[in-house]
Amino acid sequence: MSKLFEPFSLKSLELKNRVVMPPMCQYSALEKDGMPTSWHLVHYTSRAVGGAGLIIIEMTNVEDRGRITDHCLGIWSDEHVPAFKQIIDECHKYGAKVAIQVAHAGRKAQDAPEPVSSSPIAFNDKFKTPRELTTDEVKEIITKYQAGVRRAVEAGVDTIELHGAHGYLIHQFSSPLTNKRTDEYGQDPFLFGEQVIRAAKEVMPEDMPLIIRISAKEYTDGGYDVDYAVEMAKRYRNAGVDVFHISSGGEGPIGSGGTPGAHPGYQVLLAERIKKEVNVPVIAVGRLDNAILAESVLGNEQADLIAVGRGMLRNPFWANEASIALDSNPLTPKQYVMGYKK
Repeated sequence: MSKLFEPFSLKSLELKNRVVMPPMCQYSALEKDGMPTSWHLVHYTSRAVGGAGLIIIEMTNVEDRGRITDHCLGIWSDEHVPAFKQIIDECHKYGAKVAIQVAHAGRKAQDAPEPVSSSPIAFNDKFKTPRELTTDEVKEIITKYQAGVRRAVEAGVDTIELHGAHGYLIHQFSSPLTNKRTDEYGQDPFLFGEQVIRAAKEVMPEDMPLIIRISAKEYTDGGYDVDYAVEMAKRYRNAGVDVFHISSGGEGPIGSGGTPGAHPGYQVLLAERIKKEVNVPVIAVGRLDNAILAESVLGNEQADLIAVGRGMLRNPFWANEASIALDSNPLTPKQYVMGYKK
């Protein structure tokens, strides 16, 4: 069996393979209420039928003003739970496990009348300048993260991912570029993320692992490098994180958009560094949609799981076709076997 299609287990999470569908915004929620629609049901269930081991539902926000756009998902109300439960239940029928990425866009909330952040620094000249959260408001948002995680658990997720990457709110607190506060959350830039993690763990089943996505490197002048990210990851691990999903960038104009060096596997060395120095399982992501490359990353012990984003947007059956390409046991559903016969 190829490495990519070996099972993976951690605490209560048991995956049939190591193929992860990472969170990718669909901008297709019902306007204003953040509710998943039939699009989301078909979108995620298709990838479950296609063989993905873990599906991470896109960035889902803990308050209305925390969404990138008015068409982004929300989980700030108990009314959201049934719609997510329907998606998760359908994915489970086809052997996939499911997470929800719980998040807040902070200063990158484009449609919010008044976005909020760690400090009043606009993302760029096309974005509104956010209002700096008071210390009490920061603590209130931590409780909103906790409530969002609780609702995700009620909806039936197998694990939780917190979004601490790509210039969103947890990242805004953790980065020296965007955190110029003078209170406790400025004196310790990892404190906000650490407290969100601890709050999440309080409402998760004890044996459910917690994932966090982080940017392990910033690409703008004065941005942090992987040494800083290792320090951050150790703090987050000690607070309760079980798996790190390693991305980069998002705090400025450079990053996953293409420069510098957004070549196949361009973030793998970052994942490998976190894996070895923090001693935790990691998910590698970033143009890993070549099955042989994905297999080599696992074979070289640079990561434990492989996230395939663009490849799965193009092809819901990426995992199945990778299983055929790697001469593993094909994941082809019996209903589609005829389509693969020569």
